Amino acid sequence: MSANADIDARIDFNREHRAPEDIDLEPVVSEDEDYESSPPQYDILTYPADFTLEVLHQKWKNKEILIPEFQRGFVWKQVQASKLIESFLVGLPVPSVFLYSERKTRHFLVIDGQQRLKSIFFFFEGYFGAEEQGRRRVFRLTGLDSKSRFHGKTFEDLAEEDQRGFKDQVLRAFIVKQVDPEDDTSMYHIFERLNTGGTLLANQEIRNCVYHGPFVDLIMRLNSVPAWRKILGKTVPDSGKRDLELVVRFLALRDISAYEKPMKDYLSRFMNKNRNPSEEVVAETERRFREICEVVVSSLGEEPFHVRGGLNVAVLDAVMIAFSENPEMVPEDIEQRYARLLEDKDFKDNTLSGTTDKSAIKTRFRRAREVLFG
Repeated sequence: MSANADIDARIDFNREHRAPEDIDLEPVVSEDEDYESSPPQYDILTYPADFTLEVLHQKWKNKEILIPEFQRGFVWKQVQASKLIESFLVGLPVPSVFLYSERKTRHFLVIDGQQRLKSIFFFFEGYFGAEEQGRRRVFRLTGLDSKSRFHGKTFEDLAEEDQRGFKDQVLRAFIVKQVDPEDDTSMYHIFERLNTGGTLLANQEIRNCVYHGPFVDLIMRLNSVPAWRKILGKTVPDSGKRDLELVVRFLALRDISAYEKPMKDYLSRFMNKNRNPSEEVVAETERRFREICEVVVSSLGEEPFHVRGGLNVAVLDAVMIAFSENPEMVPEDIEQRYARLLEDKDFKDNTLSGTTDKSAIKTRFRRAREVLFG
């Protein structure tokens, strides 16, 4: 199956599995095409690195190795994990793992190899799997030949020379690093194409994990603003995180000087760039977003951007941006002006097709400013 077919299937999956409380979006072909767009050309460096198991475990404890939340959990049985540990103890080869190296943080995100890595870490810790009902199972090597000198032993039970030997065993990792452009957006596309255990993820779900940090916490809070929920017409969060994506889209399009199509990559770059905002920026963003949403609702009512049935994202971004530039200068006849805007040919054309083209964004933003506040 081609990459494009995979992404088509992801859109179909998201639509088929949408929850009743999810946002009703107006179908716009250009938005779907942007969602399906292929990645740009990247210069990717992939190189091998031989880490000792002790070093890998230390990196895990230091949170230098991270497993994206959307990956399926640890599913190996204790026998599978024990066989892997025995392979290291007796010197048998073990398949390599793949890690993505983040440019700014130097963290490693696990692309492939979670089961192997966690088995190693669990053995060092002496417990198998996560805690259940306040208890953890002791990790004793099981399923080995009964004659094996390692059968039934924990790491602490091993002879000192075997402990040192295990610590010094090497697991080869292939490190994936983006060289050009310098924005780490290839990480999004790599995870977009992963088999995630049967669950095909929406764009914002991937971004939230790949660009984890204070900015994600911020958009989560913005998404719960009561006036914003009234604009969307839904009281509970969208299961595919489309509401969060609309928050990011609004924040990112306030300055489109750096905008380049496709929209989905622009939003990824914006999240990556603003991943760790200062406390001052966070506070001001929250204040402004709340103010703008409240002004929009008081001026245009609830669900103002459901102009032809579902919510039109291009109408939302243009009108929200216009209000953000004039929150204290709303004309008394704003409702009549908004009605005229929706019938304006330039505005209408650029909210129905080519909606992620830079020229279309500029045109509808300009017309929203002129008609609403001119």
